[in-house]
Amino acid sequence: MLLSVNDTLGYRIQAVDDDVGTLDDLLFERATSRIRYLVIDAGSWLTDRVVLLPPAAFGTMQPGERRIPTALTKQQVKDSPPMQTALTLSRSEEELLHSYYGWTPYWEATLPTDGLAPGYWGVLPPESATMPPEAPAGDAPAEPPLRSAKELIGHYVQATDGEIGHLSDLLIDEHDWTIRLLVIDTRNWWPGKKVVIAPDWLEQVDWMGHQITVGLTREQIKGSPEYDPARTLDRSYQEHLYRHYGRKPYWS
Repeated sequence: MLLSVNDTLGYRIQAVDDDVGTLDDLLFERATSRIRYLVIDAGSWLTDRVVLLPPAAFGTMQPGERRIPTALTKQQVKDSPPMQTALTLSRSEEELLHSYYGWTPYWEATLPTDGLAPGYWGVLPPESATMPPEAPAGDAPAEPPLRSAKELIGHYVQATDGEIGHLSDLLIDEHDWTIRLLVIDTRNWWPGKKVVIAPDWLEQVDWMGHQITVGLTREQIKGSPEYDPARTLDRSYQEHLYRHYGRKPYWS
């Protein structure tokens, strides 16, 4: 099943003894397109830090009740290492967080890949790099290895021959928490239709300019299967989508 980021934002995060807050954002790793942390808005009971929990900390999502359960206690969350910001985490801060909870770090559990990740999420820093507190004078700051899903939504989408709309949602595989599809709202160009594309069809993401470039023409996108958020994106729809674009499905 594919989960809508827009629909899941605001879900209650339920500890074993009480709610600890609501889902405010999701941080994905640019090297893999996988969600690595859920960003929790703890509300008034914990205002001095950012609360980050990995998908592995949660049980089965309960869409009908708009909640995500976790086996953690509220006190465990309160006593966790304080994180002041979500997007400038250093590897040492991540190690501290994983060590506190006794989790296996995702960078140790992930099998090594050849070279750097595809460039559609932007140029990646070396694997061993950490986020420095300040960039050297005259140097452009390094792009963080983790990015906000909420930040990405709203980016303008540029085809090879012109603008086609804006990114309105991300669809995530609930089994491995990988971003599988991007929802494009074409209302400014082609009223009334939404379409989806896969992240690996992108050519570039301009984070400062809030624009993504896709290696498809406007006509290709116009003729693609329409996305209806009220319907489940089953395998049949996805097979149709990949056949339309002549692309290899991610599951094959």
